[in-house]
Amino acid sequence: MPRKGMRSLLFQFSSPSNSISRYSISSPSRSPALTPRRSFNDAMIEQSIESAAAFVMKWNPDSSTYAKVTSMFYEDRNEAMQFIKRVNDLQKAMHLMVSEDSGFASDRLVYAQGLMEIAMKRLQKEFYQILSMNRAHLDPESVSARSSRCSTRSSTSADFDDDGTLDDEVQVVGDSIAEVEQVSSIVMEDLRTIAECMISSGYAKECVNMYKVIRKSIIDEGVYRLGLEKLSPSRINKMDWEVLDLKIKNWLDAIKLAIRTLFVGERILCDNVFSSSESIRESCFADISREGALLLFGFPELVAKSKKSPEKMFRVLDMYSSIAENWPEIESIFSSESSSVVRSQVLTSLAKLGELVRAIVMDLEFSIQKNSSKSPVAGGGVHSLTLLSMNYLTFLADYGNVLTDIFADWIPQDKSSLEQIFFGSSDSDDSPTASAISLRMGWLILVLLCKLDSKAKRYKDVSLSYLFLANNLQHIVSKVRSSNLHYLLGDEWIAKHEAKVRQFAAKYEALAWGRVFDSLPENPTEKFSQEEVKEIFRNFNMAFQETHRKQKSCFIPDPKLRDEVKLSIGRKLVSFYGEFYRAQKAYAGAIEKPYIRFSPEDIGNYLSDLYFEPSDWASVSTSSPSSTSSSHRREPGAR
Repeated sequence: MPRKGMRSLLFQFSSPSNSISRYSISSPSRSPALTPRRSFNDAMIEQSIESAAAFVMKWNPDSSTYAKVTSMFYEDRNEAMQFIKRVNDLQKAMHLMVSEDSGFASDRLVYAQGLMEIAMKRLQKEFYQILSMNRAHLDPESVSARSSRCSTRSSTSADFDDDGTLDDEVQVVGDSIAEVEQVSSIVMEDLRTIAECMISSGYAKECVNMYKVIRKSIIDEGVYRLGLEKLSPSRINKMDWEVLDLKIKNWLDAIKLAIRTLFVGERILCDNVFSSSESIRESCFADISREGALLLFGFPELVAKSKKSPEKMFRVLDMYSSIAENWPEIESIFSSESSSVVRSQVLTSLAKLGELVRAIVMDLEFSIQKNSSKSPVAGGGVHSLTLLSMNYLTFLADYGNVLTDIFADWIPQDKSSLEQIFFGSSDSDDSPTASAISLRMGWLILVLLCKLDSKAKRYKDVSLSYLFLANNLQHIVSKVRSSNLHYLLGDEWIAKHEAKVRQFAAKYEALAWGRVFDSLPENPTEKFSQEEVKEIFRNFNMAFQETHRKQKSCFIPDPKLRDEVKLSIGRKLVSFYGEFYRAQKAYAGAIEKPYIRFSPEDIGNYLSDLYFEPSDWASVSTSSPSSTSSSHRREPGAR
C-alpha cells in the first residue's frame, strides 16, 4: 500500500497522544494459527514497537518537563540519531502490520500510530528549534559562501611565513571559518535527517510548512535589507529622474547579491534538507523564493514601462546587461517548473528593456532629424548637435555586446544598400556582412551627416560651409576612431570618411584662399616691369590682408586637421610667394621697396596664428617663439 494511503488508513484510528494505553497481545487460543514466518514478523514488530516506545515516551514533551525544555539534538545528538532510527523502524513495522492485515494486529497498529504521532510532534519541535536557533549558520550568505569555499579549497594553497610556518593570523581565521562550516554542516545534516524521517513517515506537509514559514521570513528579510521595495507603475512615473536613478543603482547592486548569495544560498540549503524528494525541494524553494524573486526581477519591467527619456538609456542598458550576464545562474537556480513564473518574469523584463532601448534610439534619430537650430555656428566650428550626438553614440558603443543582442532582429529594408553606403561592401559572397548594430550606428551617423549638410547651407560664405563640414566630420571620425564605434564601423568606414574630410578641407582652402593664390603670377620667377611688379604686390597685399582678416574668425578645433590645413596653405602660399619675392628682389636690387609689405617669413607667421578658438589663445601666446613676436600677432600691413 502506498505510504500516503497507509497514513490515511492509520488516521482512522484515534489515540490520545498523552495517554497511550499498552495493548494486550491476544492469547493463542483466540488467535489464528501462526506460521513460523508470521511468528518471526510478530516478534520483529513487537521489538520495534517496544524499542520505539522507550525513546518516544522519554522525549514526549507532554509527559516530561525535561523533554519540553530540552532540545534532543542539542543535548545528545547520538541519542537523537537513535531516536530517528527507532522511529524509522516503527514506521517499517507499521507498514508490515498493514500489509499482513491480521485481525489481532489492529490494537498494536493503534498503539504504534499513537507513538508515531508523538514522535512526529517531537521531531517537528526539533526541526523548528534547529531552524530558529541556527539562523546565523543557515543564512543564505553563509551557506553560499561555504559552498564556494568547499569547491575551491582543494585548489587553494596556504600562506606561509619565510620560516615555512603558517601565518598565525591566517591560521586563526582559517580555524574560525572551519569551525563555522563544521557547525553549518552538522545543522544541515540534522535538518535533512529529520526531514527524511518525517517525509518517509507521511508527515511531509507538517515538515515542509514549518520550513517554508521560517525560511521565507529570512528571504523576505534579505530582500528588505537589499533595499528592494514594492513599487507601482504610477509611483515610478511620478519619480524625479534623480530618485529613480538611485533606485536603479541600488537594484544593480542588489541583483548581484541576491543571485550569488540570497537565492543560491537558499537553493543549496533546500536541496540539502530535502535531498530525498526532488518534487518537495523544488516546490518548497519555489514557494519560499517566489515573492522576493518577482519583486527583484519585476522592477526592470516597471522601469521599462515608464516614460521614455534619453537619460534613462544607459541605466536601462546596465539593467539589461546585468540580467543577461546573470541569466545562466538565474536559469539554474530557478530551473524547476514550479519556478517557471520567475523565469518568465526575467525574460519579460529583458524584452521590455530591449523595447525601451530601441524606442530611445528611434527617438534619438528623430531628435537629430528635427533639430531646429537655425543660426550658423560661428567660424565654421563644430555644431552642438554633433557634440551631443557623438558623445551619446560613443557611450552607446560601450554596450556593443548588449546592443548586438537587442538589435539582433532589426533588419533594415534594404540591408545590402546600407552596407554599400556605410562600408563600401559589394554583393560578392566574400564581402563581410555587417551586424545589425553596426548598420544601426552607421545609419544614425548618416542621419547626423545629412542634418549637418542642411545646416552648412545656412552660411552665406560658401567656404565656411565646407569648413563647417570638414570640422564636424573630423569630430565624428575622431570620436569613432577613439571609441568602441571603431570596432562597430571598422577601418574602411574611417578611411572613407577621412578622405571626405580632406575633400571638404581642400574645397574650403580653394574658396577661402583662392583670391590670394590668384593674385600671384603663374610663373613667379618671370621678369616683370616695375609697374607690373608693383601691381602684383599691391594685389597680393590687399588679397592677403582681407583674407587673413576674415579667416581670423574661423576655427578648426581639431589640432591635427588645423595643422594639416595650415601646412597645406603655407606650403603653397609661402613657397610660391617666396619664389616671386626673392626673384623680384634680385631684379630690383637689395633696396627695400614700400610696396613689399610681407616677407615669406611674415606670411608663415601670420598663418600660424589662424584657426585657433579663443580658448586656445593662451597656449598659443606662451608657445610662440619670441624671435618672431614683433610680426607674429599684428595685423598684416600694420606698420
